Amino acid sequence: MTDTTLRSRLRALYEGAGPTGDRFRYGLLAFDLLTVAWLVASSFLERGPHHIRIDIGIGLVFLADFMARLWISRRPLKDFLSFWGIADILVIVSLLVPIWGEGLAFLRVLRLYRVVHSPQTLAQLRDDIPGFRRNETTIRAALNLVIFIFAMTSLVYQTQGQVNDKITNYVDALYFTVTTLTTTGFGDITLVGTSGKLIAVTIMIFGISLFLRLVQVVLRPPKAHFPCPTCGLRRHDHDAVHCKACGTVLNIPDDGLD
Repeated sequence: MTDTTLRSRLRALYEGAGPTGDRFRYGLLAFDLLTVAWLVASSFLERGPHHIRIDIGIGLVFLADFMARLWISRRPLKDFLSFWGIADILVIVSLLVPIWGEGLAFLRVLRLYRVVHSPQTLAQLRDDIPGFRRNETTIRAALNLVIFIFAMTSLVYQTQGQVNDKITNYVDALYFTVTTLTTTGFGDITLVGTSGKLIAVTIMIFGISLFLRLVQVVLRPPKAHFPCPTCGLRRHDHDAVHCKACGTVLNIPDDGLD
């Protein structure tokens, strides 16, 4: 098999619209979810050689995925130096060379953000799940908040687990993150050190912003996402016949559901 043929097949898997590409991308999403589940579960277990073997296995899969995406990329250097590229590199290195426990492996949670916000995945979800298409804005806002909570919980656990006797497992870190984000602040768990205080400030500022964004989209009347062929306006009422910006007749797809 030539390099050109292999590259074409990989692009079909990562970017193609066929059923094979759909299954492949769902498989990657499922694998990322499993790695996050393992991150949570492993916090309750005593770290041993089996943890290292599993982490190395995950790291090798991430490495193969990262190299494949770079190989088929039309801008490999830009993708390599991008925020997501650097995050992937840090995760891979920390999994394959676990100098500091799992180290920066908590960044694997951010992979979920990249995967669920990729154009191919979004188009696939719109085609496969009618409910996602009708409530895309709300679902994406909720996913952003959930991913942020898991990312910050992982960061709290990785940075405080060895120095804070109040953070003994992932649930303790999740409890602190949620109470801080909601400004409840019971005070039974606090982070130690300057870095802990900065993490708490980050959770409050960005977490509240994402939470208010979710409340906003839930209370706002739902809109249909359909680009107007004349002016490009993308958000319209679901039953709109004309574009409210330019008056062009629209043909918004409708599943016929209430």
